[in-house]
Amino acid sequence: MDEQPPAASRRAADVAPRRSDKNPWNWLLLLPIVLPLLVPLYNRRDPELFGWPFFYWAQLAFVVVGVLTTTLVHRAHQRRKQG
Repeated sequence: MDEQPPAASRRAADVAPRRSDKNPWNWLLLLPIVLPLLVPLYNRRDPELFGWPFFYWAQLAFVVVGVLTTTLVHRAHQRRKQG
């Protein structure tokens, strides 16, 4: 007896939502990845901020840049879906 599989077990490609990778806002996500890799930009001690060498507070600034960039791209995606 050859039984057909139920409709619920269709292929994932048939039911998966369309990917939105083609949004140009995604290119901004390269900024928090590439910026910390450019070590000569922040490999120094001066200027200090509250006694912290530039090397340390620049890395904390990279975290803030990453959060802001991710938030901006997320909001741009949400606005595109609504509009």
